[in-house]
Amino acid sequence: MPLCCERYAPCRRGNEYQQLICTVYPCSGHTLRMTNPNLNAEETSLAALAGELRISLGKLVRRLHEQTPANDFTSAQKSMLLRLDRDGPATVSALAWAESVRPQSMRSTVVALQAHRSAKNNWLHGALETQPSAAEQAQLAAAVRLLKRLADY
Repeated sequence: MPLCCERYAPCRRGNEYQQLICTVYPCSGHTLRMTNPNLNAEETSLAALAGELRISLGKLVRRLHEQTPANDFTSAQKSMLLRLDRDGPATVSALAWAESVRPQSMRSTVVALQAHRSAKNNWLHGALETQPSAAEQAQLAAAVRLLKRLADY
């Protein structure tokens, strides 16, 4: 069984891929030890928090990606998303004109993207409904505001 993290404890994850990831990222319950002797306790704590935040957000993003099939965007969807990113919000008619397609075709592209978003939102809503307590949900709401500030930094 592969060893995990800096503690060199046996990996608790099941398959080979997860064990490989575990050699790079620590299992839950393991903490990374800071090896830089120049860091004070507060800096060490912030560094550990940053690492845990990165790992947790990465895992959440991967779980959201699991809710839709691999290679989930067609070339038309990618083109539309790139145009929206570059030009900002637009109506279906304006997107159809810009992409040189019929409005009906653009509408089906938009509907497919909305279905992808709904699958991810439904999974996240279900997880939020069943996993955290009411107090933890309030903590998550506060954390979301903080994450928005961090993202805008």
